[in-house]
Amino acid sequence: MSDATSNSGAARRRLLRYLLASPVLAGVGPMLAAFAEPSEKPIEKLEDALNVFDFETLARERLPPAHWGYLATGTDSDGTIRANRDGFDHYALRVRRMVDVTKIDMSLTLFGVKYDSPIGLSPVSSQQAFHPEGEVGAAQAARAGNHLQILSTLTSRRIEDVNAARGASVWYQLYSTDQWDVTTGLLKHAQAAGCTVAAVTVDLNGGSNRETLARFRRMDTRDCTLCHKSEPGGTQRFQGKPMFEGIDTSKVRGVTSQAMTWDSVKRMRDVWPGKLLIKGIVTKEDGELAVRHGLDGVIVSNHGGRAEDSGRATIDSLVEVVDGTRKKIPVLVDGGFRRGTDIFKALAIGATAVCVGRPYVWGLASFGQQGAEAVLRILRRELTMVMRQVGTRTLTEITPAAVVTKA
Repeated sequence: MSDATSNSGAARRRLLRYLLASPVLAGVGPMLAAFAEPSEKPIEKLEDALNVFDFETLARERLPPAHWGYLATGTDSDGTIRANRDGFDHYALRVRRMVDVTKIDMSLTLFGVKYDSPIGLSPVSSQQAFHPEGEVGAAQAARAGNHLQILSTLTSRRIEDVNAARGASVWYQLYSTDQWDVTTGLLKHAQAAGCTVAAVTVDLNGGSNRETLARFRRMDTRDCTLCHKSEPGGTQRFQGKPMFEGIDTSKVRGVTSQAMTWDSVKRMRDVWPGKLLIKGIVTKEDGELAVRHGLDGVIVSNHGGRAEDSGRATIDSLVEVVDGTRKKIPVLVDGGFRRGTDIFKALAIGATAVCVGRPYVWGLASFGQQGAEAVLRILRRELTMVMRQVGTRTLTEITPAAVVTKA
């Protein structure tokens, strides 16, 4: 770590310690204290990381306050972020003994494509805000471990470049906006780039009150006007975003439509020739409707605790969504996954695959592509270990019998 980086981090922590004394910030004191005083000294070398949380500590140290705030924020008081982590404590493992677990095969075939593990990369916007390599670095990490990667509509790198770095077509996550012409333009762009799977985000039509982001923005003293240009109508978030090149966004008022219904999905189906999933399903009823309306899959997600302050963990929502879909379509899940045991529990409940967002971006922010790759490697190592501990040698052997709900 350079002296400049170290001094910058120390200055930010001094500022935060000062702000913590303010009664105005009393409600977020514990969260800000974690930023001001890391629980332990950040790692200096990639090889020093024991788990993915070590990369979180270093990323927090290295990123500017506003960029860290964007990555860390939930909605309201961040209660759903905490719920996502606490939810894993609702389930315990049922361990079988006397099984030959010399060979572990966690490979997965999804829509005709084979991946080496069920661990995928969730879409995260604007990844160059965390490292110059951005989504290309993440794609190189995904390629190294043959992981599924889902690319955000608000990517900071061209989808064509990301596909090239991945060495295969990534999935495309669609923010439909509230203008149908923009929706079709985005889907056509993704199709022309070679994408065959699109996942429509449906959990932000109510808006999101991201207080943690707002507070960290106030702490950032940099001049950000060169990166964040204001435009009429609030469309500044599309400025410089490559997915919107050649698309008129002047009438757009939101990244998703408040009028979105199942009929909207049908219209997208008429435009999109590939596989179509919905990202943001959290109930049995909507799982049933997804099957009824011909969706090819769903992603159980609360946007990493950033969409609504439901206070409900996605691992708990997964139980009823799996019940609603009745295994007729793939069910993926994200939200708070940090350990191999977390991933195993979701697979046992019925998830087809598990996606992570913040962890690989922590790695990216810390060491670029090598950091993101290390995070994914740690999660695979932990999942391999727990599969051996429980006595399951393949994904098909991971069944509901491997978990029990705690009283």
